[in-house]
Amino acid sequence: MTKLILSKTANLKHLETIEEAMEVTNKAVMEALDGLPPVKIHCSLLAEEAIHAALWDYAEKHHIKIEGLSKPKSDIHEGEEDTEEEY
Repeated sequence: MTKLILSKTANLKHLETIEEAMEVTNKAVMEALDGLPPVKIHCSLLAEEAIHAALWDYAEKHHIKIEGLSKPKSDIHEGEEDTEEEY
């Protein structure tokens, strides 16, 4: 299912500018796929994150700043507080 979503995301629309790519959201991905089952909604989030990570990589390689783009997380738990569970 994730491969299908990423494939469809690539065809979401012909992105001619960085600004257009920045506008791709998980909601736009879900709409392009005519919705997703609740258990697969996280895949649309992954697609959005992948596009933004690709933009970040492009900006880094070409030494440019893209307005509104933040560095992608390198780990899904990055930024979470280190909490210990009590049993």
